[in-house]
Amino acid sequence: MANKKIGMLHLRQFLRLYTSGVSKLQISKQLGVSMNTVKKYIHLYNEHQFTFDELQALNDEDLDDLFGAAPVDVRDQDNVHKQLESFFPYFSKELKCVGVTRYLLWEEYIDKHPLEYSYSRFCFNYRTWCKRVNPSMHIDHKAGDKMFVDYTGKKLQVINKETGEIKDVEVFVSVLGASEMTFVEATSTQTKEDFLSNLTKILHYYCGVPAAIVTDNLRTAVKKSHKYEPIITDSLLDFASYYSTTILPTRAYHSKDKSLVENAVRIVYTRIFAPLRKTQFFSLEELNKAIALLLEQHNKASLQRKKYSREDVFLEVQKPVLSPLPSLMYQLKYITRATVHKTSHVYLNKDKHYYSVPFSYIGKKMNIIFNKNTVEIYFEQRRIAFHHRVLLKYGYTTVKEHMPSSHQFVTEWNPSRFLSWGRSIGESCEKYIEKILEKKQYPEQSYKTCLGILTLSKKTGNHRLDNACKRAMDYERYNLAIIKSILERGLDNLSNDDEFFQEKKLPKHKNIRGAK
Repeated sequence: MANKKIGMLHLRQFLRLYTSGVSKLQISKQLGVSMNTVKKYIHLYNEHQFTFDELQALNDEDLDDLFGAAPVDVRDQDNVHKQLESFFPYFSKELKCVGVTRYLLWEEYIDKHPLEYSYSRFCFNYRTWCKRVNPSMHIDHKAGDKMFVDYTGKKLQVINKETGEIKDVEVFVSVLGASEMTFVEATSTQTKEDFLSNLTKILHYYCGVPAAIVTDNLRTAVKKSHKYEPIITDSLLDFASYYSTTILPTRAYHSKDKSLVENAVRIVYTRIFAPLRKTQFFSLEELNKAIALLLEQHNKASLQRKKYSREDVFLEVQKPVLSPLPSLMYQLKYITRATVHKTSHVYLNKDKHYYSVPFSYIGKKMNIIFNKNTVEIYFEQRRIAFHHRVLLKYGYTTVKEHMPSSHQFVTEWNPSRFLSWGRSIGESCEKYIEKILEKKQYPEQSYKTCLGILTLSKKTGNHRLDNACKRAMDYERYNLAIIKSILERGLDNLSNDDEFFQEKKLPKHKNIRGAK
């Protein structure tokens, strides 16, 4: 009988024999079935157009669905299959929604078309359609779950207008897992500043934050790569904490961990690099404007063999489930350490500026965390001071409550001692020290300046230092830098005045080198 159904063991044996080139007669004898049955299964095998390896990978249930179904009219079968396939683009988009499974979609389909397909047959046909539409497609990315980021291997160029020099620039690419919504931007380098700036722009471009960001093992992202517990850089951890997301570095030498962004990079080469290859750009801003126009076209273009675009899926499925952004954009933070001086201030070396802390921490080591606008001072993981950043060299930013009262400030440094020390050097030196002490709101702020000036007498002698103070008084400039400049140039000899100003090409009694 041609419609006789054989068992799974016999079916797998039949597939092995037939794909090995064994004749129909030999297969019939070895399996103990009729020639008509053998011909029937050969016809089904050729009709499905799967390889032996693909069929061997199927479980018994799926294999039975393929070869064990009851005979139906071919035309009716084709119509039912085409009707099912018409729903697959909708199923593909719905599967990206959180909580949606194939079983739920199968139940929806069966409600409208009962008894057409079993669940296993439904899944088999859907997997077949996915392979045909996009062999490298991944359908396990949920909306709002992951964002993949990477730099392209190839680079774009910017020309310096003045010199004509051609400079290579990096190209940063990100793609959201569920919608494949893409972001592209050119940047000068792959340094920490540019990398975090790119990540910030990406999140604000998407108007939301995914649950995780998948990065490559960049030095700006990973301190030390590890198969199970990679060490993330402090700056990137701070970024992730600010936006309430998670950093997931890929495993080293496992490119499939970020295959989605790798594929996005290949598409970027075609849709952005190729159209721009003959255009010259003279600034990053100009280049990024051109990229933005092409990127918009890319995101709005319909996906292959589908009726919707990346942007459609993003707006409908993904954007609503992204976490909200903070009210302010992230600013890169820097970390340094400093000791609290006897003036109850710490010195931020990058700006050459002093910031106050409570006087009880004098002599303690502090962690200073600062960004473009603020300075935070921590002692043992506890913030003890907060200031707005001031870009004034050798200036002081002081909170009144941080400073000790006169009876609480117990130290050998005090105004009387510095005035007495200056008097021992000379009258001009005493007056100069007095002017410095009067200059600040709190005398303690000037103590280091006074100490720096007075200790110069050990190298230059009292007479020269007193003359330098007298000359600096004429210029009405009161700081350590001008005293050092006068002594280094030998200008404490008052007769050199004309020679000095002629060399500096400055009018008399104006600013000189080192004066602020």
